Amino acid sequence: MSTENEGGLPASGQDGGGRPLEGEPGVSEQPRDTAQMPPVPPTHPSTPPPVPPSAFSVPGQPTAPPPPPLGQPPLGQQPPNGPQDPYGSYALSPTPEPKRRGAGGLVVAVIVAALVAGGVGGGIGYWAANRADNGSTTVSSAVDPKALNRPPNSIAGIANKALPSVVTINASGSQESGTGTGFVYDTQGHILTNNHVVAPAAGGGKLTVTFSNGKTYDAEVVGRAQGYDIAVIKLKNAGDAKLTPLPLGNSDQAQVGDATIAIGAPFGLSGTVTTGIVSAKNRPVASSDGQGTTASYMSALQTDASINPGNSGGPLLNANGAVIGVNSAIQSANNGGGNMFGGSSQAGSIGLGFAIPINEAKYVADTLIRTGQPVYAVMGLSVNMNYNGQGAQISDNGANGGSAVTPGGPGDKAGLKAGDVITKLDDTMIDSGPTLIGTIWQHRPGDQVQITYQRGGSTHTTTVTLGERKGDS
Repeated sequence: MSTENEGGLPASGQDGGGRPLEGEPGVSEQPRDTAQMPPVPPTHPSTPPPVPPSAFSVPGQPTAPPPPPLGQPPLGQQPPNGPQDPYGSYALSPTPEPKRRGAGGLVVAVIVAALVAGGVGGGIGYWAANRADNGSTTVSSAVDPKALNRPPNSIAGIANKALPSVVTINASGSQESGTGTGFVYDTQGHILTNNHVVAPAAGGGKLTVTFSNGKTYDAEVVGRAQGYDIAVIKLKNAGDAKLTPLPLGNSDQAQVGDATIAIGAPFGLSGTVTTGIVSAKNRPVASSDGQGTTASYMSALQTDASINPGNSGGPLLNANGAVIGVNSAIQSANNGGGNMFGGSSQAGSIGLGFAIPINEAKYVADTLIRTGQPVYAVMGLSVNMNYNGQGAQISDNGANGGSAVTPGGPGDKAGLKAGDVITKLDDTMIDSGPTLIGTIWQHRPGDQVQITYQRGGSTHTTTVTLGERKGDS
């Protein structure tokens, strides 16, 4: 029987230094196969010999002859034989080089589109040129200087402001290495990211942080919380670094349908910006890296913004440019639902990304900065993760054959017993063990919660005062 000890959210602590609030000025996871694009059939049986396109000709070499009549492919460029398969995450796995097949597939698709447009345009231009004595057949768009200045609340404006505060993290150890993302948390040089991003370097490995301007700094781990999948690192010798913390929003106020912006380094591509919406809230997610490490539990914000391996630890922003979540996990089509990160298969986004709500992440980060270790709220129970019914069942036995309900613990004092099925915590419906744990971890030690449970076919309620556990052991 698989059991899991539940645990929780840190006690309240000081805010990170130099934190701006939302609205204040900054101080401050293989993509799926794409549809095959049919080749463009030539209208003439023969193909003229290849001639370099004039737009790409090398100085000193002959340029391309005039374009052919309308409907004929440009000289020297025949349609491809159709696109190849596209290439196809988790930050612990080494970032693979893009497969040549995939890169070719994407390039072919782009080139086909360009050739089709170029062929039609070239034909029309040649037709028009034969009917005009002189003059250019192209039309340039008028440049409006105002159009070059993106409004601060536009996606471009938000991205432009946030990118200098988003970093790419490289972590390497004796056994593994990986790339992830983080963001400036305060003016003291603290960077907020995922625990699984920095885990390879946790045992004396090397951590480097690279900013959007290309400057790279060494960093050290301040604290890690495996259960929350949150870590804080700090820059070393970064006196010349311009540290502008990203403003933190209120994840409790996020609503389904709200716009989201994700920034990170998917597959090592630093500074990548994607957009979407909040698809769901309080989504129970039990995630792991596929490497046998301790699972993490979150009551996550779900987004369809594209998140891939390397995005882990990066910010999920709202339409005001404030952080509402820390991107942490994805559900991919080829992982069977058992590994939210896709494991070593390096699966990619299918529009199901999950972020740790920033309200939870902030509490954890502040505790790590203050004490160096996480603090979890607990009920003193072991949960049966193999239970298939509706709710979270307290195990028959605890870890190492001990009691499933810790004697004298919060659950014991509230009258809970082995075999009870918890169906509700306050107003949150509990449908599984991960949901229970993730919900508890949104609270802090000392909080009182009302528990609804079933025993012997009857429904009961009780009040539990949550206890605490320090550290991940």
